[in-house]
Amino acid sequence: MRCVIARYPFDLTKSGVLTSMKGITPELVTAESVAIGRRRYPVKQVGEVITRQDRRDFTSGEVIRAMTRLGFTCHDHAPTAAARVPTPLQTASALLGAPPLEG
Repeated sequence: MRCVIARYPFDLTKSGVLTSMKGITPELVTAESVAIGRRRYPVKQVGEVITRQDRRDFTSGEVIRAMTRLGFTCHDHAPTAAARVPTPLQTASALLGAPPLEG
């Protein structure tokens, strides 16, 4: 399949992407990701490997569009539950042995 990433044309195939990503350890997923085999890779990492370009040269949308057309499953970044940080008042209350304040 012919696609354009960062204004450069690429002829990509599903088997070619699988071969390129073989042996590559996935980085921590903090944004959009692509499922390749049994692993989920950050979109920018996949784009960098398959195009041999710097991550700043293309957008994640370009890579997602290409990977979707090749039949890979792309995932949006799932927001994680925010860690609840106690307020200074709650911390002081806990240190003094008072029951925790709700809020």
